[in-house]
Amino acid sequence: MKTSSNYENKQNNLELSPPWDEFFCQIDALFGKDPDVDVVWDEDNKEITLLVDNTEKAEALMCIMPTTKEFGNITVHIRVILANVNADNYLADCFEKAFRGNEAFSHVRTIEGDFVPTPINFCSFKREVVQYPNDNPFDENGVQSTLYQELAKEIFGDIRGIFFCTDKE
Repeated sequence: MKTSSNYENKQNNLELSPPWDEFFCQIDALFGKDPDVDVVWDEDNKEITLLVDNTEKAEALMCIMPTTKEFGNITVHIRVILANVNADNYLADCFEKAFRGNEAFSHVRTIEGDFVPTPINFCSFKREVVQYPNDNPFDENGVQSTLYQELAKEIFGDIRGIFFCTDKE
């Protein structure tokens, strides 16, 4: 991962940066003087994380910051998280909170240790078939039948470190 200090040498070397590196530098320049915000660039995963020490500021940034920025076939993801929260488990915590009290939801389980480079989070749903109307011409009632995990995959897409699944029982 890189922070702004890693980019200081580029200014002296006259190297050209790809536009996603420039985008990181723009965000870092905009928030670089804010003592509550630390901007981190994960170049391998094309992800910018704003670690924020102030809950109110983090919530405000979550509302106004884009979550992605497209550069041709490269997508940069932008996350805003509270600095005192483990960044790798932050999304698992968000799913746990978002689905708390929802009868379709079962639990979130995190697996971490020396054998996995980053935590693996399983967001589990109840083992029930759910139906919703979709004008399905191959169903006599015009509905689609599926599992909650499939709905979550469709709605949330691929999220690094989060896997949607169904309870065994």
